[in-house]
Amino acid sequence: MQLESLVKLTDAGIRKGDRWLVRDVSLEVNRGEIVTLIGPNGAGKTTTAKMALGLLSLTEGVAEQAKHLVIGYVPQKLMIDWTLPLTVWRFLRLTQACSIEDAKDALDATDSSKLLYADLKTLSGGEFQRVLLSRALLKKPDLLVLDEPVQGVDFTGEQALYRLIERIRTRFGCGILLISHDLHIVMSSTDRVICLNGHVCCSGTPELVSNSPEFQQLFGSRLASSIAIYEHMHDHHHAPDGHIESHANCGSLPQGDRG
Repeated sequence: MQLESLVKLTDAGIRKGDRWLVRDVSLEVNRGEIVTLIGPNGAGKTTTAKMALGLLSLTEGVAEQAKHLVIGYVPQKLMIDWTLPLTVWRFLRLTQACSIEDAKDALDATDSSKLLYADLKTLSGGEFQRVLLSRALLKKPDLLVLDEPVQGVDFTGEQALYRLIERIRTRFGCGILLISHDLHIVMSSTDRVICLNGHVCCSGTPELVSNSPEFQQLFGSRLASSIAIYEHMHDHHHAPDGHIESHANCGSLPQGDRG
C-alpha cells in the first residue's frame, strides 16, 4: 500500500548567526498517521514543525508539502481579551466564514455541541481546547498541527483530549503532527515519535524510542521506564485516502502491566 505523504523533511536545518537552531532533521507525516515531536524546552520542536510546513527558509536540506495541502492549526497560546463578550459561535467565525451547520458539525466532532452559544470566558481549560480543535476542523484539513494541545488541562482532561485526537484521525482521515513535552501521555497516543534536542536523537515507534539509550539519556531512565506504551493491534490498514478499512482494537497499558 502506498502512503500519501503530506509533509516531509530531509536533512533539514536552520542556522541563525553562528548557531544552529535545528540540524539534520528528517521526518515525514502521512495521511492517517499521528506523528509526535517530543523534546525539552528549546529543543526545536516548533521550529521543526514550521520547517515542515514551509513557513521557514531552510539553511540546508529539503522541505516538501503535498499539493493543495490544507492545514488546520491549534496554537500553543492564543491571546484573547477575556473582557469581550464573545460566544463560541462568534469565535468560530472570527477568522473564517462558516455556516451554523458547519459550526455544529465541527463542535460535534469534539463532543462540544452544547458549547455553541456559551460565553468563551466561562469555558474550562479542556472545553477551550476542544473549541480550538473544532475551529481547526472547520477547514477540513489534510494535516492537523497541534502545538502543546493540552495546556491548562488537568490529567484526566489530558487523557480525554488525546483519545479525542485519535478519534479525529480516524473520522477525518487526516494526518496529525503533535508537538509536546508531555511524554507520559503523548507516548500512548501516537504512531511514530521523533525525539528532538536540536537534532533527531531517536525516532520510531513509541516502544522503540522509550527504550533507546538516547531517549533515556535525555529524559532519564526512570521516566522512560514509567511511560505507558500504546499497543495498537493492527487488524486494519489505512487506505490511500487515510480512511480505516476495518476496525482496530486499541488499548493502553503501562509496560509493567502487560501480560
